[in-house]
Amino acid sequence: MKKVTPLLIAISTVLFACNDAGTSDSVESADSSNEAKMDAADSGSNATVTATPVDEASAEFFVKAADGGMAEVAAGKIAQEKSTNAKIKEFAEMMVNDHTGANAGLKELAVKKNVTLPDSVSAEHQKAAADLSKKSGKNFDKAYMDMQVKDHEKAVDLFEKGSKDVKDAELKTFIDNTLPKLKTHLDAAKAIKKAI
Repeated sequence: MKKVTPLLIAISTVLFACNDAGTSDSVESADSSNEAKMDAADSGSNATVTATPVDEASAEFFVKAADGGMAEVAAGKIAQEKSTNAKIKEFAEMMVNDHTGANAGLKELAVKKNVTLPDSVSAEHQKAAADLSKKSGKNFDKAYMDMQVKDHEKAVDLFEKGSKDVKDAELKTFIDNTLPKLKTHLDAAKAIKKAI
């Protein structure tokens, strides 16, 4: 009976996280779901789990990277519509294209590794996008590029730490392949910010 209880807890937590996704922070729901999967695996009741869950550092990386990637796509789409600066529009297009591709790769790997990703950006990123949408003209351009420098500094840091901390070999390969592009984004964002 003891082995059934953690599995039931894990299943109810996953179902609650899925049903609650619209009312709570999607990132928190994904984290809770992943913790439940790891707890079920640790208790020895993972007979119904389709893949062995990754370690905690890898699961956290998946969720944070997905949140940041989705936020970059959303902000890039706003910038494509609102900016009047050709370089910023070009940069925003690169953000949408590159991060959409990276998000798809991350999602494919998450499915393979049985990791739950958030289905929408965190409340923090939603607020930042809403604040950005209210701006226009040069104020918008400055705010967007400030956001891009700050967010890409965080992303580079996340990926550098992930490269050292994650144990899953396939995720580490994804990180090591994506990191150079993030550094290129950061350099481009800094150059544009300086020029405007």
